[in-house]
Amino acid sequence: MRPGSLAVVTATPSADREPDGSGSERTETQSIESDVAPDAVVALLADPRRIPEWAPVFADTVAGDPQAGWRAIKDGREFELRVTTSKDARTVDYLREVAPGREGGAYLRALPRPGAGSVIVMTLPLPPGSDPAIVAATLHDELGALAELVAAVSG
Repeated sequence: MRPGSLAVVTATPSADREPDGSGSERTETQSIESDVAPDAVVALLADPRRIPEWAPVFADTVAGDPQAGWRAIKDGREFELRVTTSKDARTVDYLREVAPGREGGAYLRALPRPGAGSVIVMTLPLPPGSDPAIVAATLHDELGALAELVAAVSG
């Protein structure tokens, strides 16, 4: 890891968490600062084949292309992955069917940091019955790995 490539990680739990930890409308949002420009972050995120390098809990492999579509495999289970990218807004969303007729996934933003660099923000839904602390820890690890990968690729 390059010095200065990671600056801060913050967590913002959603306000609508149930006291017993149940419910499917909850999210976990965290951010990390990077010395890498937002456009470079989005360029890496726009290639979902890179997901296993920084988010191995989500996918072991990702294959396909923007025209034919993307397929991810996790623990031997294959699923379709829809990737929506807005280079102007600096957003990349990884979406999959989480219930019949319902999509969910990871929502990422690369915001310009004053001076230089970026703030990378990711929001994840908390699956029903999941432990919010485990999801938060996983998200923290994924953002750290993403910031390190982006720095290595851009460096």
